[in-house]
Amino acid sequence: MPTPSPADLARFIDHTLLKADATAKDIEKLCREARQHEFYSVCVNGSRVELARSLLDESDVKVASVVGFPLGATEPDVKRFETEAAIDAGAHEIDMVINIARLKEKDDKYVLRELRDVVEAADERIVKVIIETVLLNRDEKVRACALILESGAHFVKTSTGFSTGGATIEDVKLLRESVGPDFGVKASGGIRDTTTALAMIEAGATRLGTSNGVAIVTGEASSSRAY
Repeated sequence: MPTPSPADLARFIDHTLLKADATAKDIEKLCREARQHEFYSVCVNGSRVELARSLLDESDVKVASVVGFPLGATEPDVKRFETEAAIDAGAHEIDMVINIARLKEKDDKYVLRELRDVVEAADERIVKVIIETVLLNRDEKVRACALILESGAHFVKTSTGFSTGGATIEDVKLLRESVGPDFGVKASGGIRDTTTALAMIEAGATRLGTSNGVAIVTGEASSSRAY
Protein backbone atom coordinates (compact mmCIF):
# COMPACT_ATOMS: atom_id res chain seq x y z
CA MET A 1 0.00 0.00 0.00
CA PRO A 2 1.40 3.44 -0.89
CA THR A 3 2.38 5.61 2.06
CA PRO A 4 -0.53 8.00 2.80
CA SER A 5 0.10 11.71 2.38
CA PRO A 6 -0.47 13.95 5.44
CA ALA A 7 -3.91 14.83 4.05
CA ASP A 8 -4.76 11.16 3.53
CA LEU A 9 -3.47 10.28 7.00
CA ALA A 10 -5.64 12.98 8.58
CA ARG A 11 -8.77 11.22 7.31
CA PHE A 12 -7.92 8.19 9.44
CA ILE A 13 -7.80 10.22 12.65
CA ASP A 14 -10.39 10.71 15.37
CA HIS A 15 -8.84 13.76 17.07
CA THR A 16 -9.49 12.96 20.70
CA LEU A 17 -9.83 14.78 24.02
CA LEU A 18 -11.34 12.78 26.87
CA LYS A 19 -9.53 14.15 29.91
CA ALA A 20 -11.75 14.84 32.92
CA ASP A 21 -10.43 18.40 33.20
CA ALA A 22 -10.86 19.36 29.53
CA THR A 23 -12.42 22.84 29.49
CA ALA A 24 -14.54 24.49 26.82
CA LYS A 25 -11.41 26.31 25.63
CA ASP A 26 -9.67 22.96 25.23
CA ILE A 27 -12.56 21.67 23.14
CA GLU A 28 -12.46 24.83 21.03
CA LYS A 29 -8.76 24.20 20.36
CA LEU A 30 -9.45 20.57 19.49
CA CYS A 31 -12.13 21.54 16.99
CA ARG A 32 -10.00 24.32 15.51
CA GLU A 33 -7.20 21.82 14.89
CA ALA A 34 -9.66 19.35 13.42
CA ARG A 35 -10.92 21.94 10.95
CA GLN A 36 -7.41 23.05 10.04
CA HIS A 37 -6.06 19.56 9.38
CA GLU A 38 -9.34 18.04 8.16
CA PHE A 39 -9.35 15.14 10.59
CA TYR A 40 -12.12 12.59 10.19
CA SER A 41 -13.69 13.44 13.53
CA VAL A 42 -13.26 14.74 17.03
CA CYS A 43 -14.00 12.36 19.91
CA VAL A 44 -15.23 13.97 23.13
CA ASN A 45 -17.11 13.16 26.30
CA GLY A 46 -20.90 13.29 26.14
CA SER A 47 -21.24 16.63 27.90
CA ARG A 48 -19.10 18.26 25.19
CA VAL A 49 -20.90 16.88 22.14
CA GLU A 50 -23.22 19.86 21.69
CA LEU A 51 -20.32 22.32 21.91
CA ALA A 52 -18.18 20.35 19.47
CA ARG A 53 -21.05 20.00 17.03
CA SER A 54 -21.66 23.77 17.07
CA LEU A 55 -17.96 24.51 16.58
CA LEU A 56 -17.75 22.16 13.61
CA ASP A 57 -20.93 23.31 11.92
CA GLU A 58 -20.60 23.51 8.13
CA SER A 59 -17.41 21.43 8.18
CA ASP A 60 -16.85 17.81 7.13
CA VAL A 61 -15.45 16.89 10.56
CA LYS A 62 -17.74 14.50 12.43
CA VAL A 63 -18.34 14.36 16.20
CA ALA A 64 -17.99 11.12 18.14
CA SER A 65 -19.00 10.57 21.75
CA VAL A 66 -17.89 7.93 24.23
CA VAL A 67 -20.37 5.72 26.10
CA GLY A 68 -19.71 3.63 29.21
CA PHE A 69 -16.30 5.24 29.30
CA PRO A 70 -13.71 4.27 30.41
CA LEU A 71 -14.59 1.12 32.40
CA GLY A 72 -17.53 -0.31 30.48
CA ALA A 73 -19.09 -1.49 33.72
CA THR A 74 -22.37 0.43 33.69
CA GLU A 75 -25.73 -1.26 33.12
CA PRO A 76 -26.86 -1.77 29.51
CA ASP A 77 -29.83 0.54 30.09
CA VAL A 78 -27.44 3.30 31.17
CA LYS A 79 -25.35 2.81 28.03
CA ARG A 80 -28.50 2.97 25.93
CA PHE A 81 -29.62 6.21 27.58
CA GLU A 82 -26.12 7.69 27.27
CA THR A 83 -26.14 6.83 23.56
CA GLU A 84 -29.55 8.43 23.05
CA ALA A 85 -28.41 11.58 24.86
CA ALA A 86 -25.28 11.81 22.71
CA ILE A 87 -27.29 11.38 19.51
CA ASP A 88 -29.79 14.02 20.65
CA ALA A 89 -26.86 16.39 21.27
CA GLY A 90 -25.61 15.87 17.72
CA ALA A 91 -23.12 12.98 17.80
CA HIS A 92 -22.48 11.30 14.46
CA GLU A 93 -20.66 8.30 15.96
CA ILE A 94 -20.55 6.38 19.24
CA ASP A 95 -17.47 4.80 20.84
CA MET A 96 -18.74 2.44 23.55
CA VAL A 97 -16.78 0.33 26.04
CA ILE A 98 -17.82 -3.31 26.21
CA ASN A 99 -18.51 -4.87 29.61
CA ILE A 100 -15.06 -6.39 29.99
CA ALA A 101 -15.75 -8.47 33.10
CA ARG A 102 -18.90 -10.01 31.60
CA LEU A 103 -16.92 -10.88 28.47
CA LYS A 104 -14.23 -12.57 30.57
CA GLU A 105 -16.94 -14.49 32.43
CA LYS A 106 -18.20 -15.73 29.05
CA ASP A 107 -21.58 -14.13 29.64
CA ASP A 108 -21.99 -13.65 25.91
CA LYS A 109 -25.77 -13.23 26.11
CA TYR A 110 -25.35 -10.19 28.38
CA VAL A 111 -22.61 -8.68 26.21
CA LEU A 112 -24.58 -9.16 23.01
CA ARG A 113 -27.64 -7.57 24.59
CA GLU A 114 -25.77 -4.41 25.57
CA LEU A 115 -24.12 -4.18 22.17
CA ARG A 116 -27.44 -4.48 20.38
CA ASP A 117 -29.01 -1.94 22.73
CA VAL A 118 -26.38 0.64 21.86
CA VAL A 119 -26.53 -0.12 18.13
CA GLU A 120 -30.31 0.30 18.22
CA ALA A 121 -30.09 3.54 20.23
CA ALA A 122 -27.49 4.91 17.80
CA ASP A 123 -30.18 4.75 15.09
CA GLU A 124 -27.98 3.66 12.16
CA ARG A 125 -25.03 5.83 13.19
CA ILE A 126 -21.55 4.33 13.39
CA VAL A 127 -20.85 2.36 16.58
CA LYS A 128 -17.29 1.48 17.56
CA VAL A 129 -16.84 -1.06 20.36
CA ILE A 130 -13.83 -0.69 22.66
CA ILE A 131 -12.69 -4.05 24.02
CA GLU A 132 -9.62 -2.92 26.03
CA THR A 133 -7.27 -5.45 24.47
CA VAL A 134 -4.63 -5.13 27.20
CA LEU A 135 -7.05 -6.80 29.65
CA LEU A 136 -7.99 -9.73 27.38
CA ASN A 137 -6.29 -12.91 26.26
CA ARG A 138 -6.28 -13.99 22.63
CA ASP A 139 -9.41 -16.14 22.83
CA GLU A 140 -11.33 -13.32 24.56
CA LYS A 141 -10.36 -10.87 21.84
CA VAL A 142 -11.52 -13.25 19.13
CA ARG A 143 -14.79 -13.95 20.94
CA ALA A 144 -15.38 -10.22 21.43
CA CYS A 145 -14.97 -9.69 17.70
CA ALA A 146 -17.54 -12.39 16.95
CA LEU A 147 -20.07 -10.77 19.27
CA ILE A 148 -19.43 -7.33 17.80
CA LEU A 149 -19.95 -8.66 14.29
CA GLU A 150 -23.20 -10.31 15.37
CA SER A 151 -24.46 -7.16 17.11
CA GLY A 152 -24.59 -4.94 14.04
CA ALA A 153 -21.87 -2.56 15.25
CA HIS A 154 -19.40 -1.19 12.73
CA PHE A 155 -15.93 -1.17 14.36
CA VAL A 156 -13.90 -3.05 16.91
CA LYS A 157 -11.56 -0.72 18.80
CA THR A 158 -8.48 -1.67 20.78
CA SER A 159 -8.36 0.59 23.81
CA THR A 160 -9.68 3.47 25.87
CA GLY A 161 -6.22 4.92 26.45
CA PHE A 162 -7.04 4.96 30.16
CA SER A 163 -5.99 1.41 31.11
CA THR A 164 -2.54 -0.17 31.48
CA GLY A 165 -1.73 -0.24 27.77
CA GLY A 166 -2.86 0.85 24.34
CA ALA A 167 -2.87 -0.41 20.78
CA THR A 168 -0.25 -2.85 19.55
CA ILE A 169 0.55 -4.00 16.04
CA GLU A 170 -0.11 -7.60 17.08
CA ASP A 171 -3.57 -6.78 18.39
CA VAL A 172 -4.54 -4.78 15.32
CA LYS A 173 -3.49 -7.70 13.12
CA LEU A 174 -5.49 -10.13 15.27
CA LEU A 175 -8.60 -7.93 15.20
CA ARG A 176 -8.35 -7.53 11.43
CA GLU A 177 -7.99 -11.29 11.03
CA SER A 178 -10.97 -11.86 13.31
CA VAL A 179 -13.42 -9.44 11.67
CA GLY A 180 -12.39 -9.90 8.06
CA PRO A 181 -11.34 -7.40 5.40
CA ASP A 182 -14.42 -5.15 5.27
CA PHE A 183 -15.16 -4.39 8.93
CA GLY A 184 -13.83 -1.34 10.80
CA VAL A 185 -10.78 -1.65 13.08
CA LYS A 186 -9.83 1.34 15.21
CA ALA A 187 -6.43 1.49 16.90
CA SER A 188 -6.24 3.79 19.89
CA GLY A 189 -4.02 4.40 22.87
CA GLY A 190 -0.35 5.32 22.61
CA ILE A 191 -0.32 6.46 18.95
CA ARG A 192 1.88 9.54 19.18
CA ASP A 193 3.90 9.81 15.95
CA THR A 194 3.69 9.34 12.20
CA THR A 195 5.68 6.11 12.16
CA THR A 196 3.39 4.42 14.68
CA ALA A 197 0.28 5.67 12.90
CA LEU A 198 1.44 4.30 9.56
CA ALA A 199 2.35 0.97 11.16
CA MET A 200 -1.16 0.65 12.62
CA ILE A 201 -2.71 1.32 9.22
CA GLU A 202 -0.40 -1.21 7.59
CA ALA A 203 -1.47 -3.77 10.22
CA GLY A 204 -5.12 -3.27 9.28
CA ALA A 205 -6.48 -0.23 11.16
CA THR A 206 -9.02 1.85 9.27
CA ARG A 207 -9.31 4.51 11.99
CA LEU A 208 -6.90 5.91 14.58
CA GLY A 209 -7.87 7.41 17.93
CA THR A 210 -5.27 9.83 19.23
CA SER A 211 -4.78 13.14 20.98
CA ASN A 212 -1.60 13.61 18.95
CA GLY A 213 -3.18 14.06 15.54
CA VAL A 214 -1.42 17.32 14.78
CA ALA A 215 2.00 15.82 15.52
CA ILE A 216 1.16 12.78 13.41
CA VAL A 217 0.14 14.68 10.27
CA THR A 218 2.95 17.25 10.56
CA GLY A 219 5.67 14.73 11.42
CA GLU A 220 6.55 16.58 14.61
CA ALA A 221 7.50 14.85 17.86
CA SER A 222 4.88 14.83 20.57
CA SER A 223 5.63 14.81 24.29
CA SER A 224 2.01 14.01 25.20
CA ARG A 225 1.37 10.84 27.17
CA ALA A 226 -2.39 11.12 26.72
CA TYR A 227 -4.62 8.89 24.59
